Amino acid sequence: MGQLVRANVNALLDQAEDPEKMLDQMIRDFTNNIAEAEEAVAQTVGNLRLLEDDEREARDASAEWLSKAKAASDRADTLRAAGTTAEADRFDGLAKLALRRQLSFEEQVATFDRQIDQQRELTDKLKDGLGKLRIKREELVQKRDELVSRAKMAQAQLQVQQTIKEVSVLDPTSELNRFEERIRRQEAMARGMEEVAVSSLEDQFAELESGEEELEVEARLAELKGLTSGTPALPSGDTAG
Repeated sequence: MGQLVRANVNALLDQAEDPEKMLDQMIRDFTNNIAEAEEAVAQTVGNLRLLEDDEREARDASAEWLSKAKAASDRADTLRAAGTTAEADRFDGLAKLALRRQLSFEEQVATFDRQIDQQRELTDKLKDGLGKLRIKREELVQKRDELVSRAKMAQAQLQVQQTIKEVSVLDPTSELNRFEERIRRQEAMARGMEEVAVSSLEDQFAELESGEEELEVEARLAELKGLTSGTPALPSGDTAG
């Protein structure tokens, strides 16, 4: 019975999709098996009680016929002492008949005793097996919550690992890196434009300075020309009075 139960349990575990439902079904099946075993044990115990009743009746009948045989023998002895031999012989015959019946019930008692011993041995084994099944069922009931909890934790771990795997594939840090790189390029562009703007301003100032120098050169050239023509050139910045 134990091997059969273990085989059924292993088969269920191999095919299990929902551990909680599987364990609940296992407990129900185990309970049904125990109920069937209890019925079988009860039937065996009932048969044992019937044998015990039959043995007791046979023992009582054996004792009763022995008592009748003794009574018939005593009556025969009394009649024989009184000289009534024929009647005494009749009662001795009744005594023998009673002894035969007593012997028959005595043999029945011996047969019932052997059957009772065998039935008791079988009943004890079945009761022991039934007790073990009940203990196994209690262990299964106690273990159910633990197994269900472990199954749920394992499922949660699988979901977490799957989520981590999916996140790793997407890798949001790579998006941040690209975004950071784009910002760095924009910052570099801004610095470049700033440098260009500064360079343009310097060029403008340089051009302005170059213009002033050219004016000075023109003024001095005019002064030289005045000297050449005999007309004194006025100093730069002076006007005719």
